[in-house]
Amino acid sequence: MRAAISVAILAVIAMTAEARAETVQLYAAGSLRAALTDMAKAFEAESGTGVEAKYGPSGILKDEIAAGAKADVFASANMVHPQALSAAKRSGAVLLFARNRLCALVRPGLKVDSASVLDRMLDPAIKLGTSTPNADPAGDYAFQVFAKAEQSRAGAQAVLESKALQLTGNASSTAPPAGRNAYGWHIAEGRADIFLAYCTAAREAQKQSGDQQVVELPENLAVGADYGLTVVAGASAAAEHFAQFILSPTGQNILTRHGFAPGQR
Repeated sequence: MRAAISVAILAVIAMTAEARAETVQLYAAGSLRAALTDMAKAFEAESGTGVEAKYGPSGILKDEIAAGAKADVFASANMVHPQALSAAKRSGAVLLFARNRLCALVRPGLKVDSASVLDRMLDPAIKLGTSTPNADPAGDYAFQVFAKAEQSRAGAQAVLESKALQLTGNASSTAPPAGRNAYGWHIAEGRADIFLAYCTAAREAQKQSGDQQVVELPENLAVGADYGLTVVAGASAAAEHFAQFILSPTGQNILTRHGFAPGQR
């Protein structure tokens, strides 16, 4: 009897150690890097389970998961890409977990405010940077701004789409030095005078540079970004727990500290 009890105790200890040693594979939008890095640390401290993350453009990550990449949780900068996985039975339900907005990041010395940002973007002398539509939701959101501009000024959409420099978000995009904000780096290198980027990322670039400006888009151009979360089919219970942690008050507070709005209002 004593031997049987000892074996049972050892089995429980082994199972607990195995669960704690398990690592959740996270695929997440690049704009979430800072927030989800903090999230992963908090989750590991609470649960003992580590999180290994791959960050990049959500569209590219979605295609990798659809092709069989080993991912457990997918955190996208839009709802469309995780919904595509869910519709194909490659993942579970999709939940809105965070919100963001688009802002204009502006090079030092260029006078721009919310009232003049459209005029500046349309100026032939201004280099306008965006991310890459379809591959990266930030590019899709930028092109939504262009569509809204058409409602205010006839012909604006075609002009903005033709001059937009798709500098980020593609597999072949030039990568910034390690630790550098991509949008701020492109502006610092002179590739763009104005870059349409997530407000969270634009503020990060401003902190790094010290002199780049962040300009809020006016109401008639404003575009919001809804972030979707899904657990990939076949993922472990630990992955479900991490997804729940992101949605928990603790997780939502971490996202809020990084400038995101809560997923649920």
